[in-house]
Amino acid sequence: MKSKLDHYFIQFVTENKEDFYRLAYSYVKNSEDALDIVQDSIKKAILAKDTIRDAQSVKSWFYRIVVNTSLDFLRKRKRVTFVDEEALDYYSSGKEDSYKHLDLEKSLEELPMKYRSVIVLRFFEDLKIEEVAEVLGEKESTVKTRLYRALDMLRIKLK
Repeated sequence: MKSKLDHYFIQFVTENKEDFYRLAYSYVKNSEDALDIVQDSIKKAILAKDTIRDAQSVKSWFYRIVVNTSLDFLRKRKRVTFVDEEALDYYSSGKEDSYKHLDLEKSLEELPMKYRSVIVLRFFEDLKIEEVAEVLGEKESTVKTRLYRALDMLRIKLK
């Protein structure tokens, strides 16, 4: 018999799978690897679902699993970045170049991981400061400091 929390967890993962994919992709920059990370994260979450305290903590708990799984993947791969087939086809097709967000993407990738994680979770995943702190296992004041520092670093790079 499934508990109410189990049902909430399944519903949460199902409704937000695109967000988890986007988060994983923001770390690994490869669609297949991002899908693998999401799949591994779901597996880890299912195995550890008994550690969830209540329904309110499911969001930050699962985001933390996705972030940690992504970071583990990067550590194992030693930051080797592969280009996926779709991107390769696009760049080799002779289509007109698009530089709309290139500076921002490049600047984000150059940020140290502790700053990039805060920016991605806060602005791209739209998490609150408290949720970012819980996902990263940091104090809210630390997250705020890193957020402001990261924004300053981006501002300098984009000028």
